Amino acid sequence: MPKDVYLQPNVPDPVLDFELVLSLARRHAPNAQAVTAVDESGGEARTYAIDSNLIFKTQRPHRLRPRTSLAREVFFLNQIAAVAPDLAVPRVVGYGRADEYIEYTLMTRMPGIALRNANLDRVARLQVMRELGRTLRHIHQMPQAEFVSSDLFPSDQSSGDTRARVNELIDDLAARIQNEKREWSLQVSPIQIAERVKTLLPPSDERVALHSNPYHEHTFVDPATGEFSGLIDFGDAYISHPTFDLRRWRTREEREQLLAGYCAEQAVSEEFLRMWLALQVVGDLAAIASSPLLGPAAHADLEWLLTQF
Repeated sequence: MPKDVYLQPNVPDPVLDFELVLSLARRHAPNAQAVTAVDESGGEARTYAIDSNLIFKTQRPHRLRPRTSLAREVFFLNQIAAVAPDLAVPRVVGYGRADEYIEYTLMTRMPGIALRNANLDRVARLQVMRELGRTLRHIHQMPQAEFVSSDLFPSDQSSGDTRARVNELIDDLAARIQNEKREWSLQVSPIQIAERVKTLLPPSDERVALHSNPYHEHTFVDPATGEFSGLIDFGDAYISHPTFDLRRWRTREEREQLLAGYCAEQAVSEEFLRMWLALQVVGDLAAIASSPLLGPAAHADLEWLLTQF
């Protein structure tokens, strides 16, 4: 699995002049009036809110990396618009370059707020998980030939590639937990868990275009009703097993409701469920490796998962 590399880490990272942003936006939306906000979340992209309904998105120069692509996101969103127009994702209004350094996308603004900023009760949050799962299933069920032939998407070419992706990921996490001496409460070691997971992986050739990170910063909800309002940010998309889009959620309830929504209209295979179990272990190990605060809950979930295989 290729490592993430930032291509030009030391170049300046200026906020674009608002008049420049508006002039570029007006190539596609002539009535655009004003930049109303700038998102400084610190990620690979910077977004400029225009009026009440548009987002102007650029890649930040010092965070430019092969894994993120505005062209890939535009392609993905246009495929959804053509094949599954009822899905709640942004719509592309325009895409282009100002010069060799500024690539941009103009898209519709997703209503609502990111789930991580929403104050939802348990019932509302789990309902959002079900709707997100249903949305991901519809995305995964789109015809895949156009994604493959576009040459825009990093791709696992076989079940062997997918297994190698999981193996490298889980080996790295297990080694990190041990080398960094993270707190560990289970009787079996992280390395032993990694080896057990490898025996669980099915020889599945199922591969689809993935969102990559449909987590709480990219899942949007209506703050008044708590209802799911949409999914944003397809720039890190790649092609692999569909369960990779179901692996980031932390709690058992969230994971199971996400899967329930994913399966609501059509069951999944036994091979799918085996891969889903394996990637939940990966998610728990990632939580333990990343933060001591996440460790206790992840350890408890790992204990349960180990009874499943």
